[in-house]
Amino acid sequence: MSLTTTSDSELLVQFRNPVTKEKAYTVIIKKYQEKLYWHIRRMVIEHEDANDVLQNVLIRVWNGLENFREDSQLYTWLYRIATNECLTYLEQLKKRTAVSLSDVESGLSNKIKADKHFDANRLEWKLQLAIQQLPDKQKVVFTLRYYDEMPYEEMSRVLETSEGALKASYHHAVKKIEDYMLNH
Repeated sequence: MSLTTTSDSELLVQFRNPVTKEKAYTVIIKKYQEKLYWHIRRMVIEHEDANDVLQNVLIRVWNGLENFREDSQLYTWLYRIATNECLTYLEQLKKRTAVSLSDVESGLSNKIKADKHFDANRLEWKLQLAIQQLPDKQKVVFTLRYYDEMPYEEMSRVLETSEGALKASYHHAVKKIEDYMLNH
């Protein structure tokens, strides 16, 4: 089984066979792990937190893959799980710290600023800080569209939201990011 020659549907068939289940799962994870990691990392910022969320995603994938109905692409289903795990993590972070949303957002911004490579004058750092000011749902839409270049149609299946709502959400996110970048 190689990453390039085995289709997702073939991997799913192999996953459902007890003899090849673990090997198929390993190939699926190798195929998508890096993309999922960076999607998660953009949402939760810190490497350790991203790894924790990714581990939760991998467990959910292992437990749920047997029942995957293939009414969407495999990677769409994986992104949906990863996105939901990120939102759950951020929600738990807010509850655990018993602080307001703005405190959590500034905490994530402080984590970015604490990075040893941080340079406030560099555009990519400023963009990361701007993204952290967005509400969670807009942050997800922006990162899927901007970084992962996911089409709205696909994003609609991942987030289970209409394309129109996603376009509006992305537009609002871009506007907020532009305002932040111009004023900071």
